[in-house]
Amino acid sequence: MLMLKTTIELQIERLRAPQPALNLVSACKIQEGIIVLSDEKIADLAHSFYHSDKKISFFIPASGSGSRMFHFLFEFLDNPNESNSGYVERFLTHIEDFAFFYQFPLSIQKALRNRSMDLDAFVSFILNNKGYGLAHLPKGLIPFHKTGPFLLCPIQEHVVQGQLLNQNTCSFHFTIQSKFQEYIQRQLEFLEGMTSKKFEVDFSVQNTETNAIAFDDNFQPIISPEGEYLTRPAGHGALLENFAAVDADLIFIKNIDNIQHYNHSEIAIETQRMLGGLFLEVQAQVEKLIADFSEEAWNDFNADYQLFHESANELSNAEKLDLLKRPLRICGMVQNEGQPGGGPFWVENNGEITKQIVEKAQINPKSDQVRVMVQSSHFNPVIMVCQGKNSDGSKIDLAAFKDENAYFKVSKSHKGQSIHFVELPGLWNGSMARWNTVFVEIPSETFSPVKSILDLLDKAHQPV
Repeated sequence: MLMLKTTIELQIERLRAPQPALNLVSACKIQEGIIVLSDEKIADLAHSFYHSDKKISFFIPASGSGSRMFHFLFEFLDNPNESNSGYVERFLTHIEDFAFFYQFPLSIQKALRNRSMDLDAFVSFILNNKGYGLAHLPKGLIPFHKTGPFLLCPIQEHVVQGQLLNQNTCSFHFTIQSKFQEYIQRQLEFLEGMTSKKFEVDFSVQNTETNAIAFDDNFQPIISPEGEYLTRPAGHGALLENFAAVDADLIFIKNIDNIQHYNHSEIAIETQRMLGGLFLEVQAQVEKLIADFSEEAWNDFNADYQLFHESANELSNAEKLDLLKRPLRICGMVQNEGQPGGGPFWVENNGEITKQIVEKAQINPKSDQVRVMVQSSHFNPVIMVCQGKNSDGSKIDLAAFKDENAYFKVSKSHKGQSIHFVELPGLWNGSMARWNTVFVEIPSETFSPVKSILDLLDKAHQPV
């Protein structure tokens, strides 16, 4: 009980205080923290990675609900208006361009083709469990793409795309809701039957002990009808322990909804191979520098990869060696075209300037830091490869490289009541704050997320 009381007091203290301030020094830009590779270099790195013998794995958070993808349909059912009616009209006009259409009973398909089905009835059929229930599925189980006669969901397609990266066996780890594990396994068994291949896939769930306690507007813990503290998942930073359990030399991280139709996946696959090859190249250079350190070699290394801020040149050789021994990650960055989410920045913390992926939620909108944030030329699409083990093969102590003060304050509505809670430092934000990070520009074609079901009408998600 003492531990719980301490947890409550700490969270109240954090909720009462302002969001922890970040000191953005500058946005990372081309040749100012973001490197650009030639086509020849990209091809060389991709080729070397494909033929490497490293054990690789994908870590993909896949527990998120698909309900937000159908937001305009829920709005239409609740309160039809000109805006959501327009979205629904586009949805119906292109209904045969959605892969899930071909899972409907033939009678429903026919009624939709000749527009004889009542609109409200169809929307209810799409959303509700009495019908097709798409909105109640995790996003990773909603059929995104049609390939020939096959309908594939994102979990299946991440496996198909990921196992093409390397000539060796690649494993996959998905974080899921446990109630859907059997359904997911059936989809993977179907994929194995379709491809005559066996895939190495495992799952984990977010540890409920990491959940945050929810508070009301007076900072009092909210008690559920069952007499327990109301809690909420504490963000993707709570997945750090799930990530730590993955056994691989290199671990790729991607978002579940960022997957292209197989016919448009060539650039994405080549890019991920390049990221893997760049990781191996940088890691080899780090190990060489640690074994035979010199100022000249340090300067050449940093000129090539722009890993450390120029202020690090003032450190002693011993301090530079300590920096080099931190875990390594290579993060792809796409040109910023107004997408919501994080970006690459130089951030000062306790006198040290490092590269960080910073979310807009971490910035006080009334501060001068906003001026720095809007100067960002690039966006974080969450396409990265991370070091899975120390050079001697031992596990990395990930907690040692986490910034506990990079948490997020969150305010939401729960059953009509305002609730407030604290999310843990984001998995690729504060949870990796003390990692060594290389930012490299990658093609925008690698980023094709599906936030709305209408995004599936974009070219990246269509067969042709």
